[in-house]
Amino acid sequence: MTDAVDIAADVEVGAVRTALLEWYEADHRAFPWRETTDPYAILVSEVMSQQTQLDRVVDAYEEFLAEWPTVEELAAADRAEVVAFWTDHSLGYNNRAKYLHEAAGEVVDGMDGEFPRSPGGLQELMGVGPYTANAVASFAFNNGDAVVDTNVERVLYRAFDVADDDEAFEAVAAALMPDGESRRWNNAIMELGGVACGKTPRCDEAGCPWRRWCDAYETGDFTAPDVPTQPEFEGSRRQMRGRVVSTLTEFEELALDELGPRVRVDYVPDGVLAGGEGSSEEGGEYGREWLRGLVADLEDDGLVEVEPRDGEAVVRLRR
Repeated sequence: MTDAVDIAADVEVGAVRTALLEWYEADHRAFPWRETTDPYAILVSEVMSQQTQLDRVVDAYEEFLAEWPTVEELAAADRAEVVAFWTDHSLGYNNRAKYLHEAAGEVVDGMDGEFPRSPGGLQELMGVGPYTANAVASFAFNNGDAVVDTNVERVLYRAFDVADDDEAFEAVAAALMPDGESRRWNNAIMELGGVACGKTPRCDEAGCPWRRWCDAYETGDFTAPDVPTQPEFEGSRRQMRGRVVSTLTEFEELALDELGPRVRVDYVPDGVLAGGEGSSEEGGEYGREWLRGLVADLEDDGLVEVEPRDGEAVVRLRR
């Protein structure tokens, strides 16, 4: 297995770097966030693309920036409208929208509208983890470290026989990246993983620039680290949470038993089970207890608020 010391000794690092950058510059997928160095726009793209295919993000990204083109305008926006946009565009967990909105407020109110330029500084923003912080520092300011995501791990594992270990991946990725080239390099190696070295490799078809050095290409063994699969969305708790938010976007407020059937048609409000046989205090699988759980999760995330009124729980989006 290769480590950072081996990569310098065994591989023509300069040639590897040149081959990848020339391949990327010659032809790569055109995404709008690759045409800007605005840290706000890049942060929006990075948050949107978490666990979402890039092709699906493009329209949502452009519509989002048309609605809130600057960090100042997002900070001044109604958070409920931002969350509703997220839900309407099926962008995944709604708390990402909440955190993005709060991060915008932090930049405007606490940093005079200027984004931090380093990964460490960016990570201080609400909801911005190490990967996103490094990506924004790289693509906005050319001031990041080597990005290591699933695609990059797959490339390094196959090409240079790097051990399936986080520290090993990070060390080799750092050794390969040219100094002061985080913007071009990270875009290029992520493109390589997305276009040429996917789960089903397209080495020759995509003209992979690393074929002459690639261990997998030489041996024909294209195994790679396991990639976590996204849970099924249809019928999932994530989908139901989205339906709650979407419903409350349409209605100013709803009592639980008015909200329930709009989220699931098989909601059981009063413990009367399907077919009328048997009952329980909280209903069946999709009764009040289930709905209270969804609402409680959203309340914990700061997305909804619940008010007891006349013996009922009334739910509305938090403003």
